[in-house]
This record gives sequence, C-alpha cells and structure tokens, in this order.
Amino acid sequence: MRIHEGQPVLEEGAPLADAKVVLILLHGRGASGEDMIQLGRQLPLADLSVSILAPEAMGGAWYPQRFLAPLAQNEPYLTSALGVVAEMIDELLARGIPRKRVVVGGFSQGACLALEFAARHPHLYGGVVGLSGALIGPPGTKRDIAGSLGGTPVFLGCGDNDPHIPVESVRESTAIFRGMEADVLERIYPDLPHTVNDDEISTFANLVRQAGAGPD
Repeated sequence: MRIHEGQPVLEEGAPLADAKVVLILLHGRGASGEDMIQLGRQLPLADLSVSILAPEAMGGAWYPQRFLAPLAQNEPYLTSALGVVAEMIDELLARGIPRKRVVVGGFSQGACLALEFAARHPHLYGGVVGLSGALIGPPGTKRDIAGSLGGTPVFLGCGDNDPHIPVESVRESTAIFRGMEADVLERIYPDLPHTVNDDEISTFANLVRQAGAGPD
C-alpha cells in the first residue's frame, strides 16, 4: 500500500550534482520536513557541500503506534515509510551518488525509522544517525538480519530522562548494530528529555564531515 509515497520532499543546500554528502533527514510524529531542514541548518557545515532532503509523512506520522508496539500493529504504514527511504536512495544511486556519501538520520519517530531502515537494508553508508530513537519493535524482537553495515558510522544519542525512548531500547539497538559490523557511537545524556542537545549537533556534524572526507 502506497501510503507515504508521493508526499513532498523538501530540499535545501547544494544541488545534488555538486553535493559531497547527501543528508536524508526524517521527521518525528506530528512534525514536518521543515523541522528537519531547520535541524540541518544547525549543523556547522558551511564549508562542506551538503544537500539536505527531508521527506514528509502522510498525516505527519510515519506509523500509527509507538515504536515499541508489535511490528504488525504499525503496518502497512511502516513498510510504506521504509519504501520512501529506499526509493530516495535508489534515485541517488541512479544519479551516481554512492551510499558512502549518504547519511540517513532523524529525530524521534524519524530516528526510529532511519535506524530500522539501516538494519533492514545493510550496506556501507556515509552514516546513520538516531537522535532520541531506537530500532522498532518490542524488546527482544527477533530480526531476520542478513548482511553487514561494513563499518558504517552509526550515532545513537538519547537522554536517560526521555519519556518516549527507554534507554534499554537504545542499548539493545547499539548491540544489534555492532553485531552488523557498524562503527557505533552511543551517548546517553543525563537528565536530557526528548530533545536534541549541542553535543548531538556537534557529533552529527562530525559524522557528516567524515562521510565527505574520503575519496569519491
């Protein structure tokens, strides 16, 4: 079911043809692509040619239930949302932009979607960033994971006072990504609620710089 396909994709920054790195930024529940454009603007990357793509979900939510709900309860919305990201990356590949120049990230529900996409589509990416998010599904969800992320940098940042994202879910996600041969940086921030702090912005920017530093 094509629920989210055909929704707007906001763009900012360098033209794709000139971009050293492409950021696909996924918004949270009740938010919009414009919120992610604003997040992208906070990254101190003025000296790096970066293109930002921020797709929007139908009705402002990528899936209806909490990320901890059984996977079936978030279908067919979740499959459609994952398909949006897959289609965007396919289009970038068709333009000659390799995955190692693509960073997929998000906040809250968008972070969960970004992480879930990477786990289900393992390749070497420029990076994967989950700000206040974790892999989708109840604790201990059995995952049919086959493949390696090949050293992809993965950054998981979350507060220990986040009312929506249990720290245990973040740590379980970290373990799964390390098992998939990702280079994982996990940071749990004391007393941080459901928001993004300056250290996360700085760490995110450094990951993007790393993605843009290597040879084409």
